Amino acid sequence: MNICVFLSAADLDDRYTRPAREFAKLLGKGGHTLVWGGSDVGLMKVVADGVQEAGGRLVGVSVQFLAAKAREGVDEMVIAGDLAERKKLLLEKSDAVVVMVGGTGTLDEATEILELKKHGHTDKPVVLLNTAGFYDGLKEQFRRMEDEGFLPRPLTDLVFFAEEPVGALAYLEESQGVA
Repeated sequence: MNICVFLSAADLDDRYTRPAREFAKLLGKGGHTLVWGGSDVGLMKVVADGVQEAGGRLVGVSVQFLAAKAREGVDEMVIAGDLAERKKLLLEKSDAVVVMVGGTGTLDEATEILELKKHGHTDKPVVLLNTAGFYDGLKEQFRRMEDEGFLPRPLTDLVFFAEEPVGALAYLEESQGVA
């Protein structure tokens, strides 16, 4: 499976890097390919390192203004002209999406895939990996949107909330019929 991971490029502490590294190793050991923003810094580097060390493939999609931070030695690297093209390419190259901890860019990427899914423009499974309760507030907001009629589909049709890396990958593999 080609698994797109949206996540931060910031340097973060162990409560975020440890689960990210664990997910990356599971992804690599499972024979999957990481499709990610292509940066060789911060949490993006942690995940790419873990996948590569565990034998998985790396497909990066960087953007022109961040090309200097793009990782060397990957299986495939594409440099997009802008962020909109980058998001489009990330989604085209993936079978499933995992949203890890991140800032405004990660939130933008996450809401775009959920909007596409809400309107039936994709059926890719989406997992929100709620490391250290990072997305508790967002989860509550999504539930409120559902309860108050803002979502035309059940929230469970749009996104799966996983508390641990093993649950995130198990959900993706099950949803795609991968054993």
